[in-house]
Amino acid sequence: MRIFHKTSFNFIKHRKIAYVISMVLLLSGIVSLAFRGLNYGIDFRGGSEVVIRFDKNVEVGSVRAVLKEAGVSGTLKQYGIDRSFLLSTVFSGQTNELKALVSNAFNARFPDNRHEIVRIDSVGPSIASDLKWSALKALLGALAAILLYVGIRFELKFAAAGVVAIFHDVLTVLGLFSILGGLFAFMPLEMDQSIIAAFLTVAGYSITDTVVVYDRIRERIRGRKPSEYEAIFNESMNQTLSRTIITSGTTLISVLILFIFAGPAIRGFAFAVFTGILIGTYSSIFVAAPIVYDWLKATKSSVRLRGGSVS
Repeated sequence: MRIFHKTSFNFIKHRKIAYVISMVLLLSGIVSLAFRGLNYGIDFRGGSEVVIRFDKNVEVGSVRAVLKEAGVSGTLKQYGIDRSFLLSTVFSGQTNELKALVSNAFNARFPDNRHEIVRIDSVGPSIASDLKWSALKALLGALAAILLYVGIRFELKFAAAGVVAIFHDVLTVLGLFSILGGLFAFMPLEMDQSIIAAFLTVAGYSITDTVVVYDRIRERIRGRKPSEYEAIFNESMNQTLSRTIITSGTTLISVLILFIFAGPAIRGFAFAVFTGILIGTYSSIFVAAPIVYDWLKATKSSVRLRGGSVS
């Protein structure tokens, strides 16, 4: 199935506009990260997560007000059904003290609505620090593996541009988490291990889309002169456009449904994957391939691809 037939968009001609858009997104995110930082979950900052279930429906605002009066600060969101809530808090006392404080507050405020503390999970500061470094090493390891794979399959220019595109995607989504984190009660956008999993998913999806474009460029660039590279890059991206739209579109629909209906507990993960795929699709066409083109144009070097070299 094809959505677009014989398109002739001049992507290379408008690449500098795309570069400006990318720089604005990246700089906005970096500034927000520098001044606002990230809204870390307990995985990376330490603290406790409490799952509370009521027998009857209760408004999240009422539950939040009771916790605030009891001196328990943190974030609260619905957890599955309307009668269950997930509290994330940094509590200096013991787990039993937190459980007693929460239970006493709810017993006093909602005497006719019995509640249950389903579970309490705590993460110490040292464990949170270890988890943070492990997540960073996982991301860097994935990027190194991608650089090696694309470098072997194509050449260094293509591999480096692909990794730049991945950094572009991950940093843009990270910037959105900083800009939007804490602004919406229904979507706190906390940075935890599930978001790291989303970043790895985005990295893999982004390089897969980029490799499809690279493959088409490689098929068409053999035996062609550097003066023909602009036409080759444009033709290759136009020929893969339909496949890109269909693949990304179906995935985006699935993730959007997950974002809307799966509940607040997984909403941050769905948001990261949705925006990451959207930005990754954009970067495959407007970042990765144009960078290779500009690099070839600036160095006036031959394209050495697997199976031979082309001048």
